[in-house]
Amino acid sequence: MAAATVAAGLLATPTAAVADTAPAVLGTAQGATYQTTACNSAADPTWIGLTDNGPTLSATVTGDTAKFGVWDETTGAEEPVFTGQAQTYGQPSARLTVPNLLDGHSYAWHAWALQGTQTSAPSADCHFTVDATRPTVTVSSTDFPATGTGTGTGTKYAGQKGTFVLKGADAVPAGGEGSGVACFTYGWTYAGYDCTSPGAVVPEADGTAKIDLKVPDWGTNNLAVHVIDNAGNVGWTTYTFSAPTNPNPPSTLGDVDGDGVADILLPDAQGNLQFIPVNGTDTTPTTVIPANRAPGNQGWAGYRIAHRGWEDGAHAPSSDDLFIYKPGDSVLDVYRNFDYGALTKGYIGLGTRMCGDPFSGVTCPDGFAADWSKADQILAFGPVVGKTATSLVTLEGGNLWLITGKVSLGENTVTKLTTSGAWNGYDLIAPGPDAAGNLALWARDRATGELHAYPVPKKADGTFDFSSLADPKANVVASGFTTAAYPTLGSSGAAHGDGKPDLWAVTPDRHLVVFTGWSEPDDLGALN
Repeated sequence: MAAATVAAGLLATPTAAVADTAPAVLGTAQGATYQTTACNSAADPTWIGLTDNGPTLSATVTGDTAKFGVWDETTGAEEPVFTGQAQTYGQPSARLTVPNLLDGHSYAWHAWALQGTQTSAPSADCHFTVDATRPTVTVSSTDFPATGTGTGTGTKYAGQKGTFVLKGADAVPAGGEGSGVACFTYGWTYAGYDCTSPGAVVPEADGTAKIDLKVPDWGTNNLAVHVIDNAGNVGWTTYTFSAPTNPNPPSTLGDVDGDGVADILLPDAQGNLQFIPVNGTDTTPTTVIPANRAPGNQGWAGYRIAHRGWEDGAHAPSSDDLFIYKPGDSVLDVYRNFDYGALTKGYIGLGTRMCGDPFSGVTCPDGFAADWSKADQILAFGPVVGKTATSLVTLEGGNLWLITGKVSLGENTVTKLTTSGAWNGYDLIAPGPDAAGNLALWARDRATGELHAYPVPKKADGTFDFSSLADPKANVVASGFTTAAYPTLGSSGAAHGDGKPDLWAVTPDRHLVVFTGWSEPDDLGALN
């Protein structure tokens, strides 16, 4: 801090006599608002930023009044630039704000406690520097140039990652100091206001920081960026650019974030949703969706998520739509994935099935409920009609049901696949289609730990043969998959590049295990 030396005797006690029983100053604090912190503590705000009325000074005293004196250390003037008194009003501390301080100047101050005609000795000196100017920030990107710059549309497409360069500057007033840039925050819908915000980045020595972001939308995108200086002042900008659609997008069933690799979706310990690539070598997620983006904004724990395909639509990315539910709930939440898994577009809450809508003219089959409350399990089975739109298989009343069509729009057809009523007690798993388009259903017998694999071959006319589902006890292919060893089982397609679907599991201690088919377990490590 470039500050002139305070003159000797500058902070002397006022001339009033101090008796043995005089009041005392027990502590001092300062800050930009009434949320002050103790002077000389680890959190002492050496820099105080932009405020409406000036910095707030606080003194904890044993008297009923505190007197404050403030001196300008930058000019070295012997006379105080401010003196004032504040009463405690029965509280431990007295507070006041100091107006008209100069931007970039450093100040010293201390306080006295007053009680009647008695005045205490002064407190130890406190020091701060005022930075009352917002920092500025600019953004640039060669991958996604700003709209209106005349530099074209860049080299990347919507759904791909681009590099954005943030450059901050802190204005330095004449004859004073600036606090310097502390961090940047950013987001597509919101940017934080302090450096403890999630994703905050610290600039390099030249004031710049580079961030790599996946662009969520085709067409116009707006990136909000905040810059925060060491005094807590916030500057901001919005970087607007256009992202074209990819003419040859990756197209992989099971892929949620649009990178062409199928994803395993699991919550972390904080309730966020992790996307872990099925071909990963550890449990590092490629995408983490905040807990507050779950239906109800209360986190992803407790929800089951089914995904294996997407409905066609204008500019729809080739990324899985999500079917999100809690067993027993009457509502199925559908997320039409138009933003490559960012989950910022809101949900379609399906509370009534088409056959349960009195205006649809469709009657629910016997045993098929009018809402989703009787669905013990909902499985994204894979495309049965068309090439990419998933069909759902539900377990209701001990039987399996197939739902085809555009489920999110209620344009669906219901087919009862089994009549034995014997499917309770099985965990259903959808491995997805093989290279020839044949489907299958896997199931874990919760009582025995046996794994069953039921082929659902594609026939010459394009329909599928579901006859293998008649007896759930048939087609045992492996054992040892007990609920004690693997509370959670799933499949996200081929993890090993051989075109054959693979099983994954979560252990009781939250390790993710990936199998080759349903053998050769590979522990990828602990989940977050």
